[in-house]
Amino acid sequence: MIVENSIDELKKRESAYKIIKDIIESDENIPLYDLTGLSGGFLASEDELSLLQTYIGPAIFEDKIQEVGKEHMGGEKIVPLNRTSSGILATILALVKKGDNVVHFLKAHPAHPSITRACDLVGANYEEFIDIDKFHIPENTSLVIITGSTMDHQVLDEETFKKVIEMAHEKDIPVFVDDASGARLRTAIFNQKPACELGADLAITSTDKLMKGPRGGLLAGREDLANLVKTKSNEFGLEAQAPIILAMINALKDYNPDNLRAAISKKDELFDLLNDSFDIFETTPTGVKVSKESLYNGVKSKVDTELSGTDLCFLWSMILLRDEKIITIPAVSMSGASTTIRFDLSANDANNLEIKEIFNKISDSFDLLIKVCVDTDKSRKIIYNE
Repeated sequence: MIVENSIDELKKRESAYKIIKDIIESDENIPLYDLTGLSGGFLASEDELSLLQTYIGPAIFEDKIQEVGKEHMGGEKIVPLNRTSSGILATILALVKKGDNVVHFLKAHPAHPSITRACDLVGANYEEFIDIDKFHIPENTSLVIITGSTMDHQVLDEETFKKVIEMAHEKDIPVFVDDASGARLRTAIFNQKPACELGADLAITSTDKLMKGPRGGLLAGREDLANLVKTKSNEFGLEAQAPIILAMINALKDYNPDNLRAAISKKDELFDLLNDSFDIFETTPTGVKVSKESLYNGVKSKVDTELSGTDLCFLWSMILLRDEKIITIPAVSMSGASTTIRFDLSANDANNLEIKEIFNKISDSFDLLIKVCVDTDKSRKIIYNE
């Protein structure tokens, strides 16, 4: 493998940032297209920016984040954090002790790595389920976790969602929902209710996913549990600072679910084009994707390569970035994140490209991937921008 560990993933990410920087600073005015669906943003007026002092900002923005956060997420109390992963860590630190059991239900593997890492940190026993018929809650379980939408945008149905909550509450165990993108995908596309309305005790979402917000986490839920999480986040410096809270407020006010719904027709058009030439693509609620397994099988059907499915995803994402100026998640992802390549048509930059243009960029970059992947050394140089 070319990318073998977290250090390698860090090097890959830094290489991608170098390419992005060079594109932006180029005198040629080259366009860059972020199709990750995680584009985020920082909406703020000049008057609001003048309030971004260490203590004045939180004092001014606290009431507003409670108001707009509850409107978006439900729940009794809102806790803004500097990342969703921070909120997951703070929740597990607050509610789980060494030797406790944590059980997690999601639509498909894998879970976000921050969950398993947090459980390892506190010394908890962790178990993961994707089959409701096999799901069970052992004795000494202190937390049940549900993922509303996986990293690859596979959405859990509402009936199963409620069943897991009911099973946990029968044993008086709190339920925490990782609803990073699900808080919008589930509600806007699948017409589901917010997690707290379905009975979850706590839920967290990412304010940069499928909305124009900063990279941050917004936790909602029962006031008593939210206070425990907020206390723990303050102890470890995981809380959101005033600039992030301001940007969260404005992103939540700006959010319009119709923008997500509008991506559905565009994704169908792109998928139809791709499906005529490839057999590796699947649809997502707002775009198309290629898993590492599908990509590996698709490449191996054409050429012999020593690269793994993971390496192929990283290689293709770097080719897309370097040659086609398209940002996909594997190029810029944190270590342990899904390597699935997604083209999200709800992204703002998708409006700057015709569907045929996106198809051509995907097709041309795939042709280059096939040529390069037979040479491991050349592939390594592209992944690490050497």
